[in-house]
Amino acid sequence: MSASTIQTSRANYGLDAPGLVRNLLLAGVGALIIGLVAITHVRTINGSMLVQIAATAASWYIAISGLTLLVTGLLMIWSSRFGKLQARDHLLDDLHLQGDETVLDLGTGRGLLLMGAAKRLPRGRALGLDLWMQRNLNGNRKDIAFANAVAEGVADRVEIYDGDMRKVPFADNSVDVVTASLSIHNIYNREGRRNAINEIVRVLKPGGKVALMDIRHIHEYALDLQVAGIQDIHISNLNYLIFPPARIVTGSKV
Repeated sequence: MSASTIQTSRANYGLDAPGLVRNLLLAGVGALIIGLVAITHVRTINGSMLVQIAATAASWYIAISGLTLLVTGLLMIWSSRFGKLQARDHLLDDLHLQGDETVLDLGTGRGLLLMGAAKRLPRGRALGLDLWMQRNLNGNRKDIAFANAVAEGVADRVEIYDGDMRKVPFADNSVDVVTASLSIHNIYNREGRRNAINEIVRVLKPGGKVALMDIRHIHEYALDLQVAGIQDIHISNLNYLIFPPARIVTGSKV
């Protein structure tokens, strides 16, 4: 059973990729307006029937492209506000937490996954780690993450740290579960992502679980997890609650 599918009125988990969403909306509205205006003025163009047909096709192409960009931006907003909460709960449901684990969330942002885990850990700890990059999430700050912990009533079991997932500041074999949601792909080079995967395996206790949700590189993560010693690796089907759609890779450490 999900701990919480509906966001509380006080907690705010922000908008993913705010710059991209802004650009999609602006470009979409602009192209849609230009396309519609062009469609209404095609008949005023002097030229052959072939020119008229080409102008009409181009106008509709611009309008449809604008509508596509606009819908994409709106879907990303819906995903940030609603879809990712449901996707989070599905991920946590599948971990079958007992309530006394130490869970580490990498790239925790405003704490969506971290707080969801903390609600399921009445006797455990939820640790969040992030570099707080604003381009990845609007209002991506440690103080906002902790404010969400307070709002969700889990501040007593949440710890939030500054740090890079490529060099996790925790000891070997020190956590029971490692999660990451839509964060590892923000490392733009292959070696950096591999380093993050190796760090995940390093800090996991024997028998510990990993669950990584992302929109890109999932099969790469699965391969690197396997090489690093993770077993029982499973890649989920695409989850359309997230936009762009995401997959989850899971596994356990021997």
